[in-house]
Amino acid sequence: SSGLAYQVLTKGTGSEHPSETSKVSVHYTGWTTDGKMFDSSVTRGAPASFPLNRVIKGWTEGVQLMVVGDQMRFWIPAELAYGDQPGRPQGMLVFDVELLSIE
Repeated sequence: SSGLAYQVLTKGTGSEHPSETSKVSVHYTGWTTDGKMFDSSVTRGAPASFPLNRVIKGWTEGVQLMVVGDQMRFWIPAELAYGDQPGRPQGMLVFDVELLSIE
């Protein structure tokens, strides 16, 4: 096990899971474990789109578990997130992710 933990918040109606190289569109909000929000596509008002192999490892792994419409909360340990990269949130991160589409 990689150390990624997750909880399904809302079950989607999709049947297809993205692959490691799929481009996906999501809404997400990220917090540090002390509850400080550091990033959110929701507050920006626009979904984020990216190939799953171009993001932090916890996302690459976690979003592949999802189908369109799923909303999940991920607890991503530092080694699957930003590690000790300067200027990035440190330690375990919590993300709420809604999978909007798979391209």
